[in-house]
Amino acid sequence: MLFNKKEYDLLKLLIQNTDRVLTREEILTAVWGYDMAGGTRTVDMHIKTLRKKLGNAAGYIETVRGVGYKCTQNNH
Repeated sequence: MLFNKKEYDLLKLLIQNTDRVLTREEILTAVWGYDMAGGTRTVDMHIKTLRKKLGNAAGYIETVRGVGYKCTQNNH
């Protein structure tokens, strides 16, 4: 499975913050280097692609509705 740079950076950020909910804004700032308050689905689209590439391990990335995402130690 090959990840592009943004997918790798996103996965790395999630893993480094295991069990901590990261807002979309925090992710945008850390991975893309800018803050775009609301209106963007960039993070959501990249999470979707990342989950597809992770296959069975996709369950480690949880969506926290209305907030953002987190990496968990339990594969749901």
